[in-house]
Amino acid sequence: MPELPDITVYIEALERHILGERLERARLASPFLLRTVDPPIEEVHGRAVVSLRRVGKRIAIGLEGEHWLIIHLMIAGRFRWKDSDVAIPRRLGLAAFDFEDGSLLLTEAGSKKRASLHVVRGETGMAAHDPGGAEPLEIEKTTFSEILRARNHTLKRALTDPRYFSGIGNAYSDEILHRARLSPIKWTERLTDEEIDRLFEATRATLLEWTERLRADTGDGFPEKVTAFRPEMAVHGKYGEPCPTCGAPVQRIRYASNETNYCPACQTGGDVLADRGLSRLLGKDWPRSLEELEKLRRGD
Repeated sequence: MPELPDITVYIEALERHILGERLERARLASPFLLRTVDPPIEEVHGRAVVSLRRVGKRIAIGLEGEHWLIIHLMIAGRFRWKDSDVAIPRRLGLAAFDFEDGSLLLTEAGSKKRASLHVVRGETGMAAHDPGGAEPLEIEKTTFSEILRARNHTLKRALTDPRYFSGIGNAYSDEILHRARLSPIKWTERLTDEEIDRLFEATRATLLEWTERLRADTGDGFPEKVTAFRPEMAVHGKYGEPCPTCGAPVQRIRYASNETNYCPACQTGGDVLADRGLSRLLGKDWPRSLEELEKLRRGD
């Protein structure tokens, strides 16, 4: 799912392409995309784009008359900038937003269509789609600390809950926790002041660094390779590969369709955290440390 750095770069590209331009029409190919009926989508036709905004992990396109298109890309939704009146691809295409100089194409890979479009009026309509999390790059360390300590959750959940922090998801939370040298399952009430300091700095540094990287990759064009798995990442999507800091094999915790990646040597004092599926299968044979894991792999 595109997160704060990806959405920021998407919005900057959209500003270059459609800010001040008139939306001639919106063409919907999927009946599941539009989740609202009032105002009708036809009401935005002919209105100029006056604002673009990130709302958590959503992209909000503001139009004349205080109308907003709120688009949640979910996991596999992506934007493409194409020639005017481009044909919407039959299998992946969800919608096209036509402007004089081009069309903003919305696609979604996979069979599960989860991306959504809401058409709303005014700031009140916008507020209904804002989960309310604090902007991690705009708050002070004291506010960051207060949010973490207000409730007792694991660090992974605290960072990715949109009611606490805006725009952080599975990928960048893995990278943040690795940089901060903190376990994804450490409880927030057990954090020391020094650990909160590390986490605050790691959060800012990770998000800023990746935003700059993605900007450099995009240049003056339009983002083409928006993905949660990038070769430059330290641990996310790197299960079994060596940690770039210490060389230990990156581990994972899997739950349903989600996966958390971490380095045991850097983040958990060498402990291998239980993976729900495999630990249930192996039971008492589940390795509790890197040393036990290596013995298991060697067949000792």
